[in-house]
Amino acid sequence: MSAQPIDFGGWKWTGDFTTLDLIAAGTNALNGALLARRPDHYKNFTVIGIFGMAFLMGLGGGITRDVIVNEVPGALTNPAYITVAFVCGLIGYLLAYGKGQMFREGLFQFVTSFSLPLYAIVGAQKGAAAGLPVLGILALAVIGPTSGRWYVDVSSGVTPKQFIRGEWFVSIAALTGLIWVICDAAGLNVWWSSGISFVIGYTLRVVALYRGWEEPLAKEPAGVYKHDDGRPLLGRKLAGKSERELHDLGLVVAKDSDTAK
Repeated sequence: MSAQPIDFGGWKWTGDFTTLDLIAAGTNALNGALLARRPDHYKNFTVIGIFGMAFLMGLGGGITRDVIVNEVPGALTNPAYITVAFVCGLIGYLLAYGKGQMFREGLFQFVTSFSLPLYAIVGAQKGAAAGLPVLGILALAVIGPTSGRWYVDVSSGVTPKQFIRGEWFVSIAALTGLIWVICDAAGLNVWWSSGISFVIGYTLRVVALYRGWEEPLAKEPAGVYKHDDGRPLLGRKLAGKSERELHDLGLVVAKDSDTAK
């Protein structure tokens, strides 16, 4: 993406979307270090553990994407990836908390919003270069920006963000990839295609976060309703069941006083 390629001792910054990929890897690594320190993910990680999460988040999506298209991952052939991920991971480690030990949620969400469309654009480009059909291109546009989050969530014992309600995480990655495909098919150059896709994807992500737009939850099975204490009951099918039968079915949680007996 530059007329004059920057290459020093194997450290490449430009060429074949490398600039966008490195920026995405860096912002995602920053995001990974922040996420590992977030209260809902933190599991007494060591310093090495925090940096490991930064590498998983920053490089995991790109490595997964490259392997799918049968390429040696750029993170293994270009030392710039690991260096950028390390520096950004260090920044994330140092900035995770502000005064009063409050987690910097605003910074975390900003980094997520920035890296999501960038990785989606690079994923779409990889798919197009590999000659994949549109659906394959969109799949890579989703895999690139979301795989790293999957690895960190699973490593932290948290349900992956892809499967729970959120501010259109996967959908915005897919939409960004689709917009890039449309722009590329229209004959726009690299910068115009990437710029338009990024602006739309980033704007929608920020607006979704600000307005609280979320994916709809799955509908419950017919006949399911909740009691005041939160217990689900499958209508007539469970009518007349005893407390013990409901407990054996996993529909009643034992109270503390019961477990203490």
